[in-house]
Amino acid sequence: MPSSDPLPPKESALFRKILKCYEMKQYKNGLKLAKQILTNPKFTEHGETLAMKGLTLNCLGRKEEAYEHVRRGLRNDLKSHVCWHVYGLLQRSDKKYDEAIKCYRNALKWEKDNIQILRDLSLLQIQMRDLEGYRETRHQLFKLRPSQHASWIGFAMSYHLLGDYETAMNILETFRSSQTMETFDYKHSELLLYQNNVIQEAGHHEKALQHLKDYGTQILDKLAVQEMMGELCLKLGRHEEALPIFKQLIDRNPDNAAYFRKYMEANKKTDGDDLIQAYRATQTEYPQSFCARRLPLDIATGEQFRELVDEHLRRNLRKGVPPLFVNLRSLYRDVEKVKVIGQLAECYYQNLISSGYFSAADADNPSVPKEPASALLWTMYYLAQHYDHLRESEKALDFINAAIEHTPTLIELFVTKGRIYKHAGDVLEAVKWLDEAQSLDTADRYINSKCAKYMLRANQIKEAEEICAKFTREGVSAMENLNEMQCMWFQTECALAFQRMEKWGEALKKCHEVDRHFSEIIEDQFDFHTYCMRKMTLRSYVELLRLEDVLRRHPFYFRAAKCAIEVYLRLFDKPLAAESTAEELDIENLPPPELKKLRNKQRKAQKKKAEQESAQAKEHQKKEAYYKKLYQEGDPEAPQLDELVPEKLARPDDPLEKAIEFLKPLQQLAKANIETHLMAFEIYLRRNKLLLMLQSLKRARQIDPNNPVLHGCIVRFYRVLEQRLASKEDVVDENVKIVIDRERENLFHGHQTARALNDAYLQEHKGNLDAVYEVAKIIYTLDEKRRDEAIALATSVDLQSVPLEKATRLFLLLKSGYFGQCEEQLKAFKKLCQKRYPLAVVFADVSATPVTTLTTTQSSSAESTQTTVTDSSNTGRGAMAVTSEQTPVVSGVDKSSKKQQKNGPQIKSN
Repeated sequence: MPSSDPLPPKESALFRKILKCYEMKQYKNGLKLAKQILTNPKFTEHGETLAMKGLTLNCLGRKEEAYEHVRRGLRNDLKSHVCWHVYGLLQRSDKKYDEAIKCYRNALKWEKDNIQILRDLSLLQIQMRDLEGYRETRHQLFKLRPSQHASWIGFAMSYHLLGDYETAMNILETFRSSQTMETFDYKHSELLLYQNNVIQEAGHHEKALQHLKDYGTQILDKLAVQEMMGELCLKLGRHEEALPIFKQLIDRNPDNAAYFRKYMEANKKTDGDDLIQAYRATQTEYPQSFCARRLPLDIATGEQFRELVDEHLRRNLRKGVPPLFVNLRSLYRDVEKVKVIGQLAECYYQNLISSGYFSAADADNPSVPKEPASALLWTMYYLAQHYDHLRESEKALDFINAAIEHTPTLIELFVTKGRIYKHAGDVLEAVKWLDEAQSLDTADRYINSKCAKYMLRANQIKEAEEICAKFTREGVSAMENLNEMQCMWFQTECALAFQRMEKWGEALKKCHEVDRHFSEIIEDQFDFHTYCMRKMTLRSYVELLRLEDVLRRHPFYFRAAKCAIEVYLRLFDKPLAAESTAEELDIENLPPPELKKLRNKQRKAQKKKAEQESAQAKEHQKKEAYYKKLYQEGDPEAPQLDELVPEKLARPDDPLEKAIEFLKPLQQLAKANIETHLMAFEIYLRRNKLLLMLQSLKRARQIDPNNPVLHGCIVRFYRVLEQRLASKEDVVDENVKIVIDRERENLFHGHQTARALNDAYLQEHKGNLDAVYEVAKIIYTLDEKRRDEAIALATSVDLQSVPLEKATRLFLLLKSGYFGQCEEQLKAFKKLCQKRYPLAVVFADVSATPVTTLTTTQSSSAESTQTTVTDSSNTGRGAMAVTSEQTPVVSGVDKSSKKQQKNGPQIKSN
């Protein structure tokens, strides 16, 4: 490379060796060579040598020295493309991509045709999705290296990603026609498939189909060709051509449901009876196909459904298919189908008990063989899941206990029993049975993970970590290894458990760890920008880019972000005291014995804190040694992240700003989820941003205008407006007032006060428990004198059709003191709940029953296990929200086991 400050031949040869050492990752040798040049008095300030020395130091982990040398070299030679390029590489290693792009552009001013700089610039541009800039850079690379395949592909892809399909198609076709190949390899095959994808995205289905016909013999992925041709034929209305294609696909894989649906579409079978008859025909042709028997159940009704599901159930119960209920669960949305399935399963059970056949007609027919002994077991197993889904927990327990008595070694039975207890409201008993299940097969990772998840739901974090430790790396704590493996389900459940236990710092630590995982996944794209172009995996590469664009739409991120936002709102409403003053008391007026106790307590707390700090320091040193080792091994991309300390996280300088950091990706990528906008409203309410609050409400209304939580937000917004307009000090800006007045009718429906709006909403949604819950809270928030009315409204709910989760939420709202003291109403409501949900431990009368011993952590957090406290009004009162999947844990007795001991199992095995 020509230099603006050239070295003599001897030093120039040394400089080339430095470049070679950097490429070969021989960093120490590179430093020695750089020293030889820089010790020469004539070249002590040679810019390019200083820059290369800095780059080498960066690879050894000496970042401060690296920056010092590179900046010094740049100051000495501002016209050197090498110095600017090296500075850009340094910025890129620190993830400062915008700064790195500026450096590369400066380098190109002095060396505009440098291939390596252009390639590095293109990588950063596609990483940052600067598609216009990427197109220009790829165009320049194409002009410099028109003979390279990557130049053509990158140039075409730049237009494809910008949506200029015609230009992309022309470039790809020119490139394809220029290839003279006698044998067609995988790379050529992938190029043709990518070209076809571009044609399809351009909307030219006819052209795409013809392209597949012309070049199908050159494509090695025959399955992809068939699938694409079938889809294109259907889009073009050529059903006759599509029919044999999907027939061949079904022959290839008769358990692909999509093939069957497309085959029926190509066969023009849309009417219910014709469609079912067509599926009947495929059953005889593919007797082992599960899809051919399952898909008609979605369409059939009445007696036809009874006949088909009877046949399907018998076949699978006879064979012993464990996921049978999971496969049929989608049918449970139809009440009539649920009744039919329940009646058939009960009939099977009764007949199997009495005669060993599925029906009396089979028993009377001597040609029908007796059912296997396992059929009864799988029937009881199915009935247990059936009644559990209907939340008839006592019936479900009877069947699952009988099944366990029949075959006490089947792991699925213990898992199902744990699930029944979880749905019935006894999380501790559920943990017990999942623990039993995993003890039957300690090598089963699925059961192990399921058991850990149940433990986390019961706030047993240490126990869950010990369970997971069976499958983590030895010598490293399970929690740390799970973080390294990006096990996000575990970290999310940990965050929620810490949130329920009010360990805010620990909860935020887990949320930030999940956020970092998503950032790492986005950074990992760098590994594929060049690899995919070189290996010609172009379709997968485009899919990867589009996935990364919406990555934070994933449910894992949403749950972690929601948890973090709720915790930050809680810390804003009720900030934690500074660590040094957390336990300050008025010690002057304390009597000597109490003062002595306090001093002892403070000494113990200080000792414990010192031990924790010592342990954290050792852990930090261990991590530093690990990363230092990585750098010594030559990994310039080793992470350098701030340590997540729970105590610091729990005391943020600006909790709302931190919450907004988690909210922004959701506002961009999870716009369709109403919870995103409701969380945004909570944040902007506390910031007193009227227009942003209004924006959040409008977006939420577009998704679900009748949402009860949204109604609560609208009423609170109305109240804020009333207070602001009535206040003489806090004056609303005239422009803001004009915007709000335009939306008044849409939001408030002409009601003159917030109270009138709330009462009108109640009249419209009396039968909706969620609406009643929100309205009751708002009644008391608007007017504390209507306390008795609010409590009466909340407790007047008919519990017969109310899920346990919603009843628990109401109970915890009353118990939290939101309405003040209401012991009598709480007792009355608790008795109703005990009668309706006999197994739910949250309603157990602890004082009247033997208490199950729990750990201190579990006991202290038991009654608030599933509550997430967030301020639901600008009066400062907390609103309790219970997650729909779980129920609170309290210490209590296992009522169900007593009942089972008294009554005994009602089912006997053959």
